[in-house]
Amino acid sequence: MGNVSRRRDGQVLVFDADDTLWENNVLFERVIGDFLEWLDHPTLDRAEIRAILDDIERANAVAHGYGSKVFLRSLGECLERLRQRPATEAERREIDGLAAALVAHQVELMPGVTEALDALAGRHELLLLTKGERAEQQRKLDASGLLHHFRAAHIVREKDVDTYRWLTREHGVDPAVTWMIGNSPKSDIRPARAAGLNAVFIPNDNTWVLEHDELDPADPGVLRLSAFPELLRHF
Repeated sequence: MGNVSRRRDGQVLVFDADDTLWENNVLFERVIGDFLEWLDHPTLDRAEIRAILDDIERANAVAHGYGSKVFLRSLGECLERLRQRPATEAERREIDGLAAALVAHQVELMPGVTEALDALAGRHELLLLTKGERAEQQRKLDASGLLHHFRAAHIVREKDVDTYRWLTREHGVDPAVTWMIGNSPKSDIRPARAAGLNAVFIPNDNTWVLEHDELDPADPGVLRLSAFPELLRHF
């Protein structure tokens, strides 16, 4: 649970967006499910195909970043690898159709997010830090109706140790009273802790597999909660 005292006003709370403030990866998982069903590979099962797709997504995330456009690229490359030929125009239209909902989907806030942010903004300084394709993330931020809670919102290519160090310098905040709040061990918790920030881990069952990582259960600087509204009991 951590040994830093709770309910001190005037702290800095930095929020992740996707799968912390609103649902995100569950939409991608639905598309992947439809994609695997459509492929109907004659020899590989769904788990084997998913492992190939994960490898492709991992490489594309490094080379091209995140977001629905990169995801579509990964689906196309997965199809081409499995069929050992370039995708046809009809196949590319099918993939585009499967993923159309990613662009059109309305932002679905996590339960209790609006009420919790209303209360927290009165006691603390709130920042937002999200990674991904800028225009896509900005669309979700605008649609969420949450931006007025935050002193600043930053969209970055990657959330690593250098990003968190830059954030503390940019805003002149003390890492010792700054908390990164998110669902991803890889992007939200581990690099924030390495940069000297505290962290709040709120797991999401639909967190992208590439964002999974091990956390030290004895780390006193990590607070583990089961739902977003629980923040009000600690901050």
